[in-house]
Amino acid sequence: MTANVIFALMGLFLVTAFTNVLATLKTILMSKKIMNPVYLLVFVDAMIFATIVSKVTSSDGIQFTISYALGRTAGVFIGGKIEDRLALGILEVDLFLNDKNKVMEIAKRLRETGYTVNNFLVGGNNEEKRYQIEVIIKRKEFKILEDIIEEFGVVNPTLKVKTVSKVDGKITTTRFKEA
Repeated sequence: MTANVIFALMGLFLVTAFTNVLATLKTILMSKKIMNPVYLLVFVDAMIFATIVSKVTSSDGIQFTISYALGRTAGVFIGGKIEDRLALGILEVDLFLNDKNKVMEIAKRLRETGYTVNNFLVGGNNEEKRYQIEVIIKRKEFKILEDIIEEFGVVNPTLKVKTVSKVDGKITTTRFKEA
């Protein structure tokens, strides 16, 4: 293999990875209904894709196809890491515990941190009393919630986590001071 072919394969890999990152971001933004940047991402992705496809289909040897496939795989991986870092969205998290005092302490701490919290008495397994905390948080702040729960000695709690598409009214989805 010549140096030109190696550079072409590396370039194909990098550009393909980049376009897959764009495609992943496009999907994330569309799912969150953030449409304005999507149009630009689609345009750039389409231009690059057309160029890449012509390069892969006109080349001799399987190495260009493998480089393209590896680039797509790397792009999905990198896009997933970026998505984890952005953590767009809002979550409704329900925490279930048997200890009423811990529930009250955790709920108080969450309120002090700035979150809107609801407490409920619920029926658990075998109709035993259980206590539920319901909190609406930004997805990127989920770790803060986990840290607060852990602060009170709760390990491996029962959590129900749901994605919320929209929140209206007097619900606070983010903290207003450092935890």
